Amino acid sequence: MAEEVIGGYKLVNCMFTGRTGQVWEVVEVSSARHFAMKLLLPEKQDDKELRKQIAHEAYVGKQLAHPNIIKIIAIGTSEKAPYYVMEYFPAGSLKIRLIRKQFDFIKERVHSILKQAAIGMAYMNASGWVHRDVKPDNMLVNSAGELRIIDFALALRVEKPGGLFKLFRRKPVVQGTYSYMSPEQIRGEPLDGRADIYSYAASAYELTTNRPPFRGSSMSDLLQKQIMEKATSPQVYNADLTDEFSSLILKCLSKKREDRPESFHEVLKVLNTIRIYKTDVVKKQE
Repeated sequence: MAEEVIGGYKLVNCMFTGRTGQVWEVVEVSSARHFAMKLLLPEKQDDKELRKQIAHEAYVGKQLAHPNIIKIIAIGTSEKAPYYVMEYFPAGSLKIRLIRKQFDFIKERVHSILKQAAIGMAYMNASGWVHRDVKPDNMLVNSAGELRIIDFALALRVEKPGGLFKLFRRKPVVQGTYSYMSPEQIRGEPLDGRADIYSYAASAYELTTNRPPFRGSSMSDLLQKQIMEKATSPQVYNADLTDEFSSLILKCLSKKREDRPESFHEVLKVLNTIRIYKTDVVKKQE
């Protein structure tokens, strides 16, 4: 497959393989420029739902133009292999960095990482989209500490309050990643950017404590905790976290969306005025 050319892009190197798709480093034949291509696995290419999902993901990404959101360059309509082309951003996800115990890397950059993620999400929500799957897996950070938000497969339009649309609205299918889903997302209620704020806070909790805010013995147990149980202060798992940062995270993890910050702009206002750790981080010399 490495010699294959799809839509004028030569497949060079498989960067990532998931359950349903792959991301390849590709070279545009006409310009010799490097990009990345996401396409369905060969055995999944006839799955209508997955084809719709990858097309939706590409469509949403194409609407968004922001330095902290992965840039979608082109969308392929090949009958054989649905795909889209995006900027080449060689970087591991924050989840991979956690798994590999790159805690020093994360600690040195986490303030910048969280600010970049909040800025990108503020833009996405203001553009009318709820991501619905904000988590460390969907945040890429390169060695320079630059962040890109990825994966818009579950993104939904922000629902405007009132109006005829609401009267005839179908209840959305409950989708997301259980460790990061807001109570209203679990219940299948209409969503706005505050659902993403909850998921963002759950991600920030994990980045600074190396564990998500809730764990369960089963899927239903975990979802029940997300809906009912108040989060433990992250300081319990990392005493070096400041009171101000812990208060912000707990506020963002409020069960009622009305108790969370109104938008990512509010989150940023606080982030810009606080420290995350009590001890100063001495950056390693490059």
